[in-house]
Amino acid sequence: MNKLKNKFKNLKKKSVNKIKHTFNNIKKNPKGFMIKIINSSIEIVKNNMLFFIFAITLLFNTILLRYFTIHTVENLLLLKPILADSAIILAVGGFGYLIKEKNRFSYFLIASIIMSAICIINSIYYTFYTSYVSISLLSTSKYLGAVGDAVFENVLKLRDFVYIISPVCIIITYIFIKKRNKKLNVKINKNERSKSKALSIITVAGISAFFVLTALTPTEISRFAKQWNREYLVMRFGIFTYQINDVIQSVQPQLTTLFGYDNAMKNFKEYYQNVPDTQEYKNKYTNKFKGKNIIAIHAESMQSFVIGLKFNGEEVTPNLNKLAKKSLYFSNFYSQVSTGTSSDSEFTLNTSLMPTSTGTAFVSYYEREYISIPKLLKEQGYYAFSMHGNNGSYWNRDIMHESLGYDKFYSKSSYEIDEVIGLGISDKSFFKQSIEKIKKINDGNKPFYGTVIMLTNHTPFAETEKYGDFPVDIKEEITNEDGTKEIISHPYMEGTKLGNYLKSVHYADAALGEFLEGLEDEGIMDNTVIVLYGDHDARLPKTDFKKLFNYDKETDGLISSDDPNYKDIDSYQTELLRKVPFLIYSKETEKSLHKEITTVMGMYDVMPTLGNMFGFYNKYQLGKDIFQTKGDNIVVFPSGNFVTNKIYYNSQKTAYLSLKDTEITEEYVKECTNYADKLLKVSNSLIVFDLIKKDQELLDSNEDYVDERNIEQ
Repeated sequence: MNKLKNKFKNLKKKSVNKIKHTFNNIKKNPKGFMIKIINSSIEIVKNNMLFFIFAITLLFNTILLRYFTIHTVENLLLLKPILADSAIILAVGGFGYLIKEKNRFSYFLIASIIMSAICIINSIYYTFYTSYVSISLLSTSKYLGAVGDAVFENVLKLRDFVYIISPVCIIITYIFIKKRNKKLNVKINKNERSKSKALSIITVAGISAFFVLTALTPTEISRFAKQWNREYLVMRFGIFTYQINDVIQSVQPQLTTLFGYDNAMKNFKEYYQNVPDTQEYKNKYTNKFKGKNIIAIHAESMQSFVIGLKFNGEEVTPNLNKLAKKSLYFSNFYSQVSTGTSSDSEFTLNTSLMPTSTGTAFVSYYEREYISIPKLLKEQGYYAFSMHGNNGSYWNRDIMHESLGYDKFYSKSSYEIDEVIGLGISDKSFFKQSIEKIKKINDGNKPFYGTVIMLTNHTPFAETEKYGDFPVDIKEEITNEDGTKEIISHPYMEGTKLGNYLKSVHYADAALGEFLEGLEDEGIMDNTVIVLYGDHDARLPKTDFKKLFNYDKETDGLISSDDPNYKDIDSYQTELLRKVPFLIYSKETEKSLHKEITTVMGMYDVMPTLGNMFGFYNKYQLGKDIFQTKGDNIVVFPSGNFVTNKIYYNSQKTAYLSLKDTEITEEYVKECTNYADKLLKVSNSLIVFDLIKKDQELLDSNEDYVDERNIEQ
């Protein structure tokens, strides 16, 4: 023991003397000391060039990714994601020194290719979905084939390949090292491993991670665990930390029997403990349409801003405009999709539940128990069907529609593909053939609920020659000096993605008009209610919206931002423009019930609103009957953002846009934020852990127990 103490004292004395000696040298010759430090640093870099190129180029990639996707300069300066990404990169690079020298180049190159690929994939994915990719979506990657043209024509950018700079630099560096060593006749010990270097680098990685962890706020930790707002996570934790967390989160479905069930059931019971088993209210719309047929029209990529929009006096959507005036028209309606896009809309509308935080309900959780509109209507004697001109397996619809309670799914194989536009059969041909099928169903003397899913108005909106003639320019009559008149044209939206979208929408609207006219001619509309909804926005560029609202025909550019007519299309306005149409039309609404409802409403509010009208109720619905809401309503998005009648809240920025000239209190924002977090958590737990089935089994077992007790008594 004394020997150990003496050894420690000697070591301490030597260290102190060494530090004193170093400081004395600095005082005597500060310039010489700095030169020595610089030379030593250069020597370290020269002897570890592959590692430094690996680390620097990958870190550069992560910074570029955040800038190119989130588009804010301040992201270049955020320390947390830089430290977090550095920790991962250094840890991966450090392990390279545990590999033999002869294999080290291969290790760094492969690691660089994988990590650069993560950046490339996320860059492409973000352009299309405004989100970062999840490993849980690998099971849905087969669906990308159907929209491949959209990716290559409208999504893939040259900048998406800038990230290959890392593997390219590593290859160039390796060639340079080989030539240098050959020239200097430097011999390499091919079997050498450097545990001390590996330990030093991994220690630095650990220190970086430690600084990130100690700087985290409770909010950041909470959102990291939930994985709902991917943009927020990448901005705070870096792309590689996000991706690792995503892998962990994505295996959650396979671990449901091992972890988290008790806590999920506790939250589930707390949320639903005061929810009644049956509807306990009545209003003027209660049972208004009970027993009537329902045709739900799933209007692909239809956004609300097109309603009432004109070019040269011609309406973009004349049929939709007329229909809105004769309907219960909800003008402040939002879709609530995540990565499942159209399938998320179908799911949320039919169940009043939110999309899942990982994977998609249609693909990852199709075997769960759901209370749905088709199932509840079938209890009233309805026949339920769905129609879509795409492959039945797309988004797993052939299986999931059965799980939701549809009796029959008419998919691509049920139609003659006689006219193709975009992803498949044209809407006009699809509707024409669907009318014949609906007519036969209607002749069965049974009320029906049918979902009819449109297809043509789907990105990439490239086949403009098939949409029909609908110019989106500005035509103007001018008088020449000689008194003659002529029509000149200003390009306006021609040649833009939004312009092509409007041409596609005009075609879809014409197809919709023919469909409604056909249903009327067959007498089907006499006892049928039309429910039309836009499934999600069209992922249109912000720059095109700026042009739409701020076009200067004199310069073919934009009016000045100082102009009083200038409309600023910032991130908030872009989100508000994502609104989609929702309307309920019947002979009754055309005659006397038609009106515009401006209360903010979401896709999960559709089920309870229709339920009150048609006489069904779902205890597990997360939305509200819009005609029963008193004052405010809240629409929660899978990202954690939400919109009310008063504010649009961005959870990534933890900031909001006020929508009314009323004072917004901190308490109001906090109350809404807590509600959004709670709702997302409950919905996700309900789906992942199949809690409706568990709850129903528990109720059934309790009823059996009560029955047995009654028999005994």
